[in-house]
Amino acid sequence: MLVLSRKPDESIKIGDDIEIRIIEVKGETVRIGIEAPKTIEILRGELVQTIAETNSEAITLDMTAFKQLMKKE
Repeated sequence: MLVLSRKPDESIKIGDDIEIRIIEVKGETVRIGIEAPKTIEILRGELVQTIAETNSEAITLDMTAFKQLMKKE
């Protein structure tokens, strides 16, 4: 992992077409702006984690419900 220190209005370039700019630093909160092509999906890390957990729960088989369904046939 690359760790950089930046001040407000400074930026980080990733490749030729992605720029991350520090907008504001207030206490423990940092506001950033990301300029990237529309073809690149940008998601918050905690959102990705929540989606992964929800998907995992959705595919977990409830054996009690499964057995009840099997009895009906």
